[in-house]
Amino acid sequence: MLDTKPVSAKSIGDYFGVDGKLLEEQYRDHLSGFHSWEQFEHANDWILFPQNIGEFISIDETSLSQGELYTIVTNKEAKGKKGALIAMVKGTNSETVKNVLLKIGIKSREKVKEITLDMAPTMERIAKLSFTKAKLVTDRFHVQKLAYEAVQQIRIECRWEAIDQENNEIQLAKEVNKKYIPDVLENGDTLKQLLARSRYLLFKRENKWTPSQNQRAAILFERYPDIEKAYDLSMELGHIYHTSKVKGVAFTRLAKWYDKVEKSKFKSFNTIAKSIQEHYLTILNYFDNRSTNASAESFNAKIKAFRSSFRGVRNVSFFLFRLANIYA
Repeated sequence: MLDTKPVSAKSIGDYFGVDGKLLEEQYRDHLSGFHSWEQFEHANDWILFPQNIGEFISIDETSLSQGELYTIVTNKEAKGKKGALIAMVKGTNSETVKNVLLKIGIKSREKVKEITLDMAPTMERIAKLSFTKAKLVTDRFHVQKLAYEAVQQIRIECRWEAIDQENNEIQLAKEVNKKYIPDVLENGDTLKQLLARSRYLLFKRENKWTPSQNQRAAILFERYPDIEKAYDLSMELGHIYHTSKVKGVAFTRLAKWYDKVEKSKFKSFNTIAKSIQEHYLTILNYFDNRSTNASAESFNAKIKAFRSSFRGVRNVSFFLFRLANIYA
């Protein structure tokens, strides 16, 4: 079986006792076939592999070098291996990406049945304009991530208040010429530490907490009932995804959850609720096949690992050439 793990020219150069940089240049310019690649002229802006189109695809974005974003379209059926890469286009502008994807024949594009994507309006516009017969599915993990971030925002706000309170107490102790001794809670945390150390437990369901996290959560929720209320809302949203089997049930449960959010009066959760309301049709499409954008996230991680193995991207076109040889 062919090993597709990338090996840098420097590593090979070190092994054979030759200049790695020179070896890389020789490989790129004379041995690899890079300059005769059919996509060489436009590779820096886009690469396209129409033969890899499938019925179930994903669209996402990634950063290659210095924060420069590329839109990636992948075929789920290839499972992140050969044939997975359909297109990579510089930027996230919907018109630019659409114009590249329209180079794929209309019959091939109309074969696409389903596209998973995040909640970005540009991604939705690209999908609708390029694959007119495909059903759009908003990735559940992006929706849940918003809820987790809303909980963390409330926790962080409470932590800043605790830091301010501690600073004021330290200043007061200095003014009366006394040593400041912080209050220690029953689990050994100070209030500031409690809020800092509670970060990870708020991402997890209660039945996944360790004994120390259980103790910390009990103290946290007793002192900050708003954090508990926000945590419960985020977990309930995840429960809807886990337990709802059909669209109708999911729709009813989301409506009830939406009502609870409105009553909570949490600004961050109301923002999430509005986002869900704007995307509810594509969010509910998840419950047809329970499709996610996990394959795109996995492919994104492979690109980052590939980039890391070469200590960054100095030549974008050549990087995409090597990426295409493995995944296209």
